[in-house]
Amino acid sequence: MSCVSASAGSSDTSGSESPGAPIARRRRSSLITDSVVLTGSGCTTPNRGFRRENLSSGAAVSFSSDQAPSWRPPPSWRRVLTVESHAAGEPLRVFTGGIDPIPGATILEKRRFARERLDGLRRGLMFEPRGHADMYGAIPTEPVTPDGDAGVLFMHNEGWSTMCGHGVIALVTVALEVGLLSERAVVRLDTPAGRVTARPRREGARVMSVAFENVPSFVVSLDDRVTVPGVGEVRYDLAFGGAFYAFVDAANAGLEMTPERFRDLIAVGSAIKRAVIAAREIRHPVEPDLSFLYGTIFTGPALGSGADSRNVCVFAEGEVDRSPTGTGVSARVAIERARGRLSPGGSFVVESIIGTRFTGRIARETRWEGYDAVVPEVEGSAWITGRSEILIAPDDPLAEGFILR
Repeated sequence: MSCVSASAGSSDTSGSESPGAPIARRRRSSLITDSVVLTGSGCTTPNRGFRRENLSSGAAVSFSSDQAPSWRPPPSWRRVLTVESHAAGEPLRVFTGGIDPIPGATILEKRRFARERLDGLRRGLMFEPRGHADMYGAIPTEPVTPDGDAGVLFMHNEGWSTMCGHGVIALVTVALEVGLLSERAVVRLDTPAGRVTARPRREGARVMSVAFENVPSFVVSLDDRVTVPGVGEVRYDLAFGGAFYAFVDAANAGLEMTPERFRDLIAVGSAIKRAVIAAREIRHPVEPDLSFLYGTIFTGPALGSGADSRNVCVFAEGEVDRSPTGTGVSARVAIERARGRLSPGGSFVVESIIGTRFTGRIARETRWEGYDAVVPEVEGSAWITGRSEILIAPDDPLAEGFILR
């Protein structure tokens, strides 16, 4: 049974699935508790004591926090429930109701179904006016392995990703704090990239941090070169940490990794990604669905005290990760090991463009599909920032949204 199964109906902007309604009470399972987390009761934002005069009629209109508005959307509208969160500044919108169970015997089959049948809904939930150009989302699913606790599909402005480190940290935090998962010491997630094992650190009801062991991560090549139009020759490393990235020293590309250079980082990072894709084949040794370049990660010295390095990831359609990028840190662990700068048991702290941090470690070394690989562990913290009911009217011309930068 899917974490996001809902009971009632509205119109489907993707044209492929029955619509959903607020999350319903569920029987207890290994995936979720039987408690209702969200009710879809509408806006309850307090506005204590505020009154205004209706100038046309002279009647007083009172806004009170004592009760929620009685308005309900028409049955034909799609209603999607979310818990909003962030990990190290990067958002994660966790969908908890209003999306029907996604079919598929494996998580990759579920991802293929989502790509083919739910992409219009993804755009509506990620793009403006309901999201923004840098929004990130997660659909929890039932596990697809005998010992799994849950599955997950990640989405962003370009499509459906294969793995997301900040998303794992935020999803585990949300699932445990709001009761989507019953309390446990280890959370085993089925992701499109493979099994990810997360260990939350709790203090009472709060999840203080999450450390996860990622899929085997490896270096494809070091010190390759590519000619980038408008930039020139760029040296890069190609590595996998749940997704493939081209790693580029920011100084060698003439860039500073600061918020003030945000647009330059997007432009150059996107150009490097296009050039690498044009210059070489990106091939995952096992899964063709993972055989693509996800983004460019600029690296360089840390700007804050207590960190060892800085990552700025430009991925998908020009998104910039506010976090240090969990899968990017995983691939960095593999690169640092290959260059002899990180030993088993050692760790390094990576900061983001806004100064937030993840810690990367080598959990163990392994030989995987012809590669000298590492199983990295990445640790960070997440916070719940809100909950919402997203509405999509069937006649809304912007049901599938738009993007402006």
